[in-house]
Amino acid sequence: MQPSSRKRYALVGAGNRGTTMWGKDLIGGWGNEVELVAVCDLNRMRAERALEYIGVRAPIYTDFDELLRVERPDLVIVCTRDSTHDDLIVKAMEAGANVISEKPMTTTVDKIKRILEAEKRTGKKLDVSFNYRFAPTAAKIKELLNSGVIGEVTSVDFHWYLDTSHGADYFRRWHAFVENSGSLFVHKATHHFDLLNWYLDSDPQTVSAFADLKHYGRNGPFRGERCRTCPHKGECNYFLDISKVPLLQSLYEDPSSEDGYVRDACVFRESIDIPDTMVASIHYQNGVQVSYSLNTYMPIEGHHIAFNGHKGRIELRQYEAQAWTMPPADEIVVMKNFDGVERIWVPYSSGGHYGGDDRLRNMLLKTGPNDELRQRAGSRAGAMSVLCGIAALKSSRTGTPVSIADIWGDDNGLNLLDTRP
Repeated sequence: MQPSSRKRYALVGAGNRGTTMWGKDLIGGWGNEVELVAVCDLNRMRAERALEYIGVRAPIYTDFDELLRVERPDLVIVCTRDSTHDDLIVKAMEAGANVISEKPMTTTVDKIKRILEAEKRTGKKLDVSFNYRFAPTAAKIKELLNSGVIGEVTSVDFHWYLDTSHGADYFRRWHAFVENSGSLFVHKATHHFDLLNWYLDSDPQTVSAFADLKHYGRNGPFRGERCRTCPHKGECNYFLDISKVPLLQSLYEDPSSEDGYVRDACVFRESIDIPDTMVASIHYQNGVQVSYSLNTYMPIEGHHIAFNGHKGRIELRQYEAQAWTMPPADEIVVMKNFDGVERIWVPYSSGGHYGGDDRLRNMLLKTGPNDELRQRAGSRAGAMSVLCGIAALKSSRTGTPVSIADIWGDDNGLNLLDTRP
């Protein structure tokens, strides 16, 4: 028998994202390119449930070192808590595997440096799954910016809205603590900062931010340990009955008996320490000024972005949940200072994240797709987006602007701030 040309990959982290995006969906659409050879999770029951859902047979490991030693995968896909990414990425590279990491790449400056050093030392490659770059509408905006239709970009208005379902979910889970997620300035906004870095083809230089916990946590009218046992479930708007969501029930409820981690923790826990209301002003190396905000308890889900240039303005309002009716496409409006308005309609595409998930997997796992727009994101892109989030959180805590160069400090020869690929 001829050896298979498929990449032998191990999935680390058997939560919802890993089990769907990098499990069942990946095997279903890219089975000719990859073969799942192992699943690793600290909770064995969760790994078992994940494999049942994915629909394949593969060994289960609770010890990542053992997995690497026994299975020797070509590729490791990391879908664990953000704060654990660095350890898994470095170990995988040292074992000879390339890595795909869910965003954010990691959560602290020291962990960024550890990953970059390992990549340089081992010669292995890290990809960060910035799927928003691959959405058709985002790609069209990048093409328009590259064309110079509005001239040199001078400023950007960028505002992201999470609704009372998606936004609240971050406060039910491990993301609700800075130690795990770096805050939503890192975990969620890494997507947004990466989009800005990619759109503008520049790096953030200085960040000034404000942030507070205004809605969730200690601000809530009710309080309990979790929704399932809460005495206020009949009157709390944020009550979540995961028994009505079979995948969440399977991956989290029964497995919670092994590790105590529940998927429906109270969004009003007093211990929550991440902000839910965030704004930032970002100054880029190329002189562009950005006004950014993230709100997590809105009646709409999506974002509004506008690029202002010497010749005009490009604007997009892209919402999944909204209060008005829109046709089944995104409308990009190009307003020229002295030459009228052009409306460009980009049809909605199948797949998650506005169609970005499928295109991302094509780029990373199928041979041949070109990358004219430089959508593929490596460790440097992962690092710059995280650094922007770290700077924003620090600024919001200190009340002073924060320089990316200052928090990066000595680069130990990594040259992150001096080079752009």
